[in-house]
Amino acid sequence: MLNRYYQAMLEKSADDLADLYALDAVHEFPFTSARFPPRYEGREAVRAGYRAAWGASPVQVQEVRKVAAYETADPEVIIAEHVVVGTLPTGHTDFTVPGLLILHVHSGLITRARDYMDSLGVPSARG
Repeated sequence: MLNRYYQAMLEKSADDLADLYALDAVHEFPFTSARFPPRYEGREAVRAGYRAAWGASPVQVQEVRKVAAYETADPEVIIAEHVVVGTLPTGHTDFTVPGLLILHVHSGLITRARDYMDSLGVPSARG
């Protein structure tokens, strides 16, 4: 699950990402930014939201570094730390954005995601 999630991020594929979600899944951004709403409700909202965000973004993701994945008492919960490494085409500015995902998975699909990312990482790279 996690590898497919990260691959969708690398490819900026909203379809591949959304296909990992249950129809009624919820994806939350506890640390919101101007570019993201606080949550997406439903698979199609995830698809549309990421399609719009990634389609409008000049960011080129070069790598998703897996920092750590943690076992929990609940086998349907995945906790993972990662760092997104990317570039901005204007000025070829490199940046890193740390993040933490908490995924609730049932029957092979994400039912809830809490996506903690450093939303200031990319703007900081721009100066």
